[in-house]
Amino acid sequence: MTIQEIADFIGIDCQEKKDIIGLNTLTDSNENELTFLENKKYLSDLKNTKAAAVLVTAENASEVPLGTIALICEEPYLMLAKISKLFTPNVIEMDGEKPLIGGGTKVMPNVYIGKDSIIGSDCTIMAGAFIGDNVKIGNNTIIYPNVTVYRDCTIGSDCIIHAGTVIGSDGFGFANTKDGKYIKIYQNGNVTIGNDVEIGANSTIDRAVFKSTIIEDGVRIDNLVHVGHNCKIGRGSILVAQVGISGSSILNAYVVMGGQSATAGHLEIAAFSTIAARGGVTKSINEPKKSWAGFPLIEHRQWLRLQGKIANLLK
Repeated sequence: MTIQEIADFIGIDCQEKKDIIGLNTLTDSNENELTFLENKKYLSDLKNTKAAAVLVTAENASEVPLGTIALICEEPYLMLAKISKLFTPNVIEMDGEKPLIGGGTKVMPNVYIGKDSIIGSDCTIMAGAFIGDNVKIGNNTIIYPNVTVYRDCTIGSDCIIHAGTVIGSDGFGFANTKDGKYIKIYQNGNVTIGNDVEIGANSTIDRAVFKSTIIEDGVRIDNLVHVGHNCKIGRGSILVAQVGISGSSILNAYVVMGGQSATAGHLEIAAFSTIAARGGVTKSINEPKKSWAGFPLIEHRQWLRLQGKIANLLK
């Protein structure tokens, strides 16, 4: 769509005819994409954006760099939500190539594989699995019954996806109108899973808003784990049952999170960190190779001493 067509859709006057092919963040946008600024703490990113156009308030319009069109509005985040619907792909494609299935791959009855999808060799796809359009799966991967893989997602080789898991469902993203109505932000990215990854039963990996939710090589995910949109789970990390990872969190390599532990969004955990069961990560952890526990989170040894002192008070 042209910038003018997008502007017309949200009621902004703009005569720019340049084509927009998608939406992206301030830092990752290119000259054919549209972005937005809602929070002032990202002003430095606005000044350096390469986007063709940016949704921005009048207050911050002067910070838009030369060559980028300022689409001035009162609520950039809300306008982004409305525009995201324009760029969402079809739920199901009726046109396209038949799926390609490699040699030695076994597909049980009652499996759906969408258009333009590619399944590698020596895979096993069990009954009830749904593989959406334009999905890529590597070699020697096992998909257990009733697994759902939404469109455009990729799964590497030597992976095991257990029954009932959902890969690529929409991230939990909404913008509020002034009267409290929730407007859906369409999640137009995907999920990318590396090689040698095992995901337990009934877990969910949400697709990204713009780019990819990433699960790197060698990750182990237990049953009933939720990974939010735009997260990155570093290689060799372990997420135990009922862990919840909020959107845009980054776990570096070999992070271990115990059962029912969780993170707030938009934070980073250093490599080789361990979060004990029910630990709540509310701020980024920058120092690697440490163990943490409790809520608010403190170092594990300190938490143990604290529990001991509390127990002594009850004697």
